[in-house]
Amino acid sequence: MNQSLYALQSGQGPQTVVLLHGFGGCHGLWRPVQQALARDARVLAYDLPGHGGSLDWPEAGPAKVAVRAILADLEERGVDRFHIAGHSMGGAIAAMMALAAPSRVASLTLLAPGGFGEEINGRLLRRYAAATSEEQIRACLETMTGWPNPVPDEAVEALAEMRRHPGQTDKLVEIAASIARDGRQGVIAREKLAELPMPVAVVWGILDGVLPVHQANGLPPLFALHLIPAAGHMLPEEKPELVTEIIRRTMR
Repeated sequence: MNQSLYALQSGQGPQTVVLLHGFGGCHGLWRPVQQALARDARVLAYDLPGHGGSLDWPEAGPAKVAVRAILADLEERGVDRFHIAGHSMGGAIAAMMALAAPSRVASLTLLAPGGFGEEINGRLLRRYAAATSEEQIRACLETMTGWPNPVPDEAVEALAEMRRHPGQTDKLVEIAASIARDGRQGVIAREKLAELPMPVAVVWGILDGVLPVHQANGLPPLFALHLIPAAGHMLPEEKPELVTEIIRRTMR
């Protein structure tokens, strides 16, 4: 089994930014955001365990496995302190990393994060996990994306290429089943989130069809909440400039 995580690194600077994609995604979905942030920071966009270049990570699937793996990888790279942005499942992992190692996380930006409420569109996740052709992938992304925004061709092509790797679709189907058991997802305790010492921003699209926007209700009072009226679930692809600006603002 492969014992290393894949991360695309770009840029240089005094600060390091870690980007974590959502379920079924890959590092390439962050491309516009990564390119913008890399102008003045070191940026690492990971393939989560069980995805893309990290497909064969042992026991990939549970968020806690990803938390341990990414924290250890950053330590091996000599990154003691970092900013982190996570989308969907990557948002849940980012929050859990901040809870596990609060002294190492300088800021936290969560884009439609998993784990903020029980409801999840499990049927859509299962279709997305099993999708292999560009047509099937595009149909799923159309449902995940807010209707005013186009689905980027580059995203469809990147995801189709990732799913051509032997074993990738089977792994995604396995992970999807573990995320949405009986139509519900696991929840991160709000009282734990309230103890986080770093700046935290939460971003949610009003038109989210995967995780309902009302899961952003009742956040800890010091969290900065950004509700995006014309966006769905795929925030890094739908609103890359706005996402970049919110990450930068949270880093200050």
